[in-house]
Amino acid sequence: MPFAHLPDVRIHYELAGPAGAPVLVFSNSLGATLSMWNLQLPALQQQFRVLRYDTRGHGESRVTPGPYAIEQLARDVLALLDALKLDRVYFCGLSMGGQTGMWLALNAPTRLRKLILCDTAAKIGTPEMWNSRIEAVQKGGMKAISTAVMERWFSATYRANSPEAVATIKLALESVHPEGYIANCAAVRDFDARETIAAITVPTLVIAGTHDAATTPSDGHYLADRIAGAHYVELNAAHLSNLEEPAGFTSEVSTFLLSP
Repeated sequence: MPFAHLPDVRIHYELAGPAGAPVLVFSNSLGATLSMWNLQLPALQQQFRVLRYDTRGHGESRVTPGPYAIEQLARDVLALLDALKLDRVYFCGLSMGGQTGMWLALNAPTRLRKLILCDTAAKIGTPEMWNSRIEAVQKGGMKAISTAVMERWFSATYRANSPEAVATIKLALESVHPEGYIANCAAVRDFDARETIAAITVPTLVIAGTHDAATTPSDGHYLADRIAGAHYVELNAAHLSNLEEPAGFTSEVSTFLLSP
């Protein structure tokens, strides 16, 4: 199991694909691990070296004292790229991972070839909402929020038609370290790029889910309307659109990355 030992954190990552191919980085959502991208690998690893990693406080990466900040998570990405001697990459982030991508595009644009912002927003939720969730986890652990999270992550149709898949993902969420989850909740709570997002110049694709109540299509349009030249795509899915509509998601990502 490969780890990058960065200055203040150990990050678990996986890098696979043809040697010499351009690198595509995937950044996970809050409460997920690098395995959330499994369904994208078969197609995309044919043309890209795919770098997946567990965000600080998630999966096999170390849980360091919180609260975290999106800048901190983005600097972890830069340190990981440096450790692996990777210069410019394609970057695809979902939800919290998308906010990490926004910070990188605003503060380290020379490291990105193209940017894909999935099911994310320049500002997600309210401080009160995040503080309530943090308090729920502090009092009851991850099981206290897991049912409600599944209702946000997946549409009612998907939950009804794929109960086993949802149950597996729910168990994975419940296994997340509570302190790591809480620290990352704070990072999302405190991030607000609404006034700066228009400064992004990296070629950008915005993917939204029609049924996403957490980061709505209007949030996606907000990004696409303010980032010059950004392309907007909407999928018939809720928050984890890459899992609910994997074929459509992967196709849109591939088409965008391979276009001139």
